[in-house]
Amino acid sequence: MTGMGFVRDVLARLDRTGVDPVAWRAPAAPRENPDPAPEFDHLERWATAGSRGPEDVAVDHEGRLVTGTDDGALWRYDHLHRGGPGRVVRVADTGGRPLGIEILDDGRYLVCDADRGLLRVDDRGRVETLTDSALGRPLLACNNSAVGRDGIVYFTDSSAKFTIPEHRLDLLEHRGTGRLIRFDPATGETHLLADGLQFANGVGLSADESYVVVAETGGYRIRRVDLTGPTAGRVSTWAENLPGIPDNLASQTAAGIFWVALYSPRMRVLDLMAPYPALRLIAANLPGWAQPDPEPRAWVLGLDGDGAIVHNLRGPKGSYSPVTGVREAGGALYLGSLTADGVARVPAPRPRV
Repeated sequence: MTGMGFVRDVLARLDRTGVDPVAWRAPAAPRENPDPAPEFDHLERWATAGSRGPEDVAVDHEGRLVTGTDDGALWRYDHLHRGGPGRVVRVADTGGRPLGIEILDDGRYLVCDADRGLLRVDDRGRVETLTDSALGRPLLACNNSAVGRDGIVYFTDSSAKFTIPEHRLDLLEHRGTGRLIRFDPATGETHLLADGLQFANGVGLSADESYVVVAETGGYRIRRVDLTGPTAGRVSTWAENLPGIPDNLASQTAAGIFWVALYSPRMRVLDLMAPYPALRLIAANLPGWAQPDPEPRAWVLGLDGDGAIVHNLRGPKGSYSPVTGVREAGGALYLGSLTADGVARVPAPRPRV
């Protein structure tokens, strides 16, 4: 046994987390303009009535903002206007931890609940479980989704080993056990579209629904799965070596943009540890305060249909963070956060000519 192998064996015996890291090499982070985007000069923050962690955001058919918090509540901000959010209504309690939210054609909400699976919720508070398993395996980390015009749901199960609260352990392990799943509500059937994903996260459909994209948080990239034509089923890399850690993303807008929430800028110490499993095993067992911590900074990207970055909007240090959800509506970008005490809004950038 080599010296490093001996050290890792000893560390594994002392491990309290179950992490079994693999070596990999993170690509060098691209250089970025550090200047904050002017849109963040006009950021508004709206509280979630004493709750925390509005992880994702959606805008319903009546222009009302919907989000879910870590106490299981779904909230709706009625009558959005320039001066503020209007009335805040608690519409339901999932009994779990709501993450990704989509608005269905009939106005009901599709909710990825980290504890309960894929849910359908109406504005009278009734909660229906669509599925809590897929392909013979329980959903351990149901995270984000997109819904086609035919009602088909595309959603992520981020990890086969770690729950959403344990997401740091999945990133440190880097074994890639996430999956992208197709679900048909009419039949209850599930179909695997992609697996081996590095903490599968945000999901978005192209405007013509010919492909779906899925964020790999632990790989700093976004993958594409073709849904139609002769290449249907093909999985390819659509955007790679992103400047930050991707989280939720939104389906392509009428202007052709996929908005991507960046949890934080890349963490240099995390990338430096990538080739050294023993170091990451040590990091996993450190107390929370001593583990690598992301820089608090709001950041969203806008990508075109080819995966090229056309909008790069960074907030100043200490701004609303971590941004985990983003949605464009009515000339604004609405932002959600895994841990913040409210949602945020900034003006959407003007389309590029």
